[in-house]
Amino acid sequence: MKGAQNRVGSSGRGSSQSSWVDPRLIVLATLVLGAVLTAFAAQAPQPKPADQQGRQEGKDQAQAIPTSLPKGKKLVLKDGSFHLVRSYERKGDRVRYYSVERSAWEEIPTELVDWDATGKAEAEDTRRKQEAVEKIHAAQMAERAAELDVDASIELAPGLFLPPGEGLFVVEGRTIVPLVQSTAVIKLDKKRLLTQVLVPIPVVPTRHRVQLAGKRAKLRLTSSQPEFYMRTAEAREPEMELIRAEVKGDARQVEFVSTQITGQQSSQRKTISTQRWTVARGVYRYTLSQPLELGEYALAEILPEGMNLYLWDFGVDSQASGHPQNRPPLAPSKASGKGQQKQ
Repeated sequence: MKGAQNRVGSSGRGSSQSSWVDPRLIVLATLVLGAVLTAFAAQAPQPKPADQQGRQEGKDQAQAIPTSLPKGKKLVLKDGSFHLVRSYERKGDRVRYYSVERSAWEEIPTELVDWDATGKAEAEDTRRKQEAVEKIHAAQMAERAAELDVDASIELAPGLFLPPGEGLFVVEGRTIVPLVQSTAVIKLDKKRLLTQVLVPIPVVPTRHRVQLAGKRAKLRLTSSQPEFYMRTAEAREPEMELIRAEVKGDARQVEFVSTQITGQQSSQRKTISTQRWTVARGVYRYTLSQPLELGEYALAEILPEGMNLYLWDFGVDSQASGHPQNRPPLAPSKASGKGQQKQ
């Protein structure tokens, strides 16, 4: 047992001696590793702080934005050249001016200045500035009209609003009335029909009458100068005509159409000149070129293929008869009813 223990102890000391490392080697390895890491860190790009990066980006953007040239007016010289100045003043035989190009006050003799040309240059500059202001104002007004909501109520006068929705409206004084459409019909001229029966050869032109039923329209006006407002769908621009209807028996004739033997058609209508004004996108105002006489009228939309048979009819009575008759109640407010329109 004692011999075995001696062998074990001897074996333990031998193992301890074989695993021992010199401390100086550890220190040297640590120094070498630290030097290598420091070298890699020096070569790697250093990230910029957020505020410094933001300032640099702002500086780059500022350099990319083009800056306008300084503005001034011309001080024209007699040799044809000029100084671009901010302002100038005459002091005896000298002219003192602030140079826009050099940002400093300078002086020259007054005899070198062409005062007539300088005055014309100032007048021309003023005119151009005024034209620019007017163009900007017109563009702003056009943009406002384009952005205006068509379905929103439009104030025609203080406290008087155009009702929302599509349709045609008539304004008479402080009253707004929606016009209702009536359907016109086409009737063949009986005299021409009899002639065609007697003459079987188709050489007699055909004549048709476009008319509305009844002698009088339901809507009656008393003003000789009403105004009309139309709100359209999809902001289209309608071509409208105001037609004087002629009472024929129990109907009101608005158009007379003739068809020649060649197939060519011609139409006759008694129209009254109107002028169209753009109020907003898809909203138009129509004014009359002359007062309306007593009688029957109809507003028609003229399409490329001819007159639309859906007409807005009304009549004009004497002002002595009082207020307009047979018109639906409509208060002048934003909550007014909608007009009707047939397509």
